[in-house]
Amino acid sequence: MTSPSTTPTGPRAAGGADPVVLVAHGSRDPRAAEATRALGRAVSAARPGTPVWTSWLDHTEPGPTEVLRGLAAAGHRRAVLVPLLLTAAYHHRVDIPAAVAAAAQTGPSLAVRVTGVLGPADGVVDPALLAGLRRRLGEALTGRFDALVLAAAGTRDARARGSVGLVADALGAEFGVPCRVSYASAAPPATGVAVARLRAAGARRVAVSSYFLAPGLFHDAVAESARAAGALAVADALTDAPELAELVLRRVDERSGRCALAPAV
Repeated sequence: MTSPSTTPTGPRAAGGADPVVLVAHGSRDPRAAEATRALGRAVSAARPGTPVWTSWLDHTEPGPTEVLRGLAAAGHRRAVLVPLLLTAAYHHRVDIPAAVAAAAQTGPSLAVRVTGVLGPADGVVDPALLAGLRRRLGEALTGRFDALVLAAAGTRDARARGSVGLVADALGAEFGVPCRVSYASAAPPATGVAVARLRAAGARRVAVSSYFLAPGLFHDAVAESARAAGALAVADALTDAPELAELVLRRVDERSGRCALAPAV
């Protein structure tokens, strides 16, 4: 698995298990990159013998194009790329295909299968995702709560917001409480507003579930606004929860997904 500045140079080259490349959004906050590396270690530990590489679309090196080129040069002919994203919005539709296409422009042939995101696929919320959210909530508070807010980063993509709503509905059903969606940016309501609305409607113990893969400025802002509005507790980001590693491997094992082939030169 890569370090922050190291590219693949040939470990477990052709003949071994197909390498898995994790691609995170990237952040200026170093905690986010470390969370991605921790998840990479968890995935690797859960499936010994499979090379697992971490990469980022922005702010942190290496990028996915660099990793894919390195794997091809090392002798691999196939790779599985897993977007560490919770919604299938712009980064999944545009940035990741562009990164794969850039890798295909030079170097040996490499077939890259891009899996689905970690959020709901075909309208179904994966039980492992819900289990990870439950774990983080359980770590954040003991005792019951009577309402819940699912706090997400935010997107202008209406379809992506709809998938967040599916998770909120499923999470609320798990606990038997109303669960409302909130966003740190790009769409209303803000988390503090969502908490305040639930309290105004009669809820007295409102908890916040963090629909984030990693800590960072957005998660910090969510926690601050939630507590200011009277939230009982705010869960940590999913980071390297065992259930998240399980979900990544489920995506790896699914046979659906886009496949791009870099031409031989």
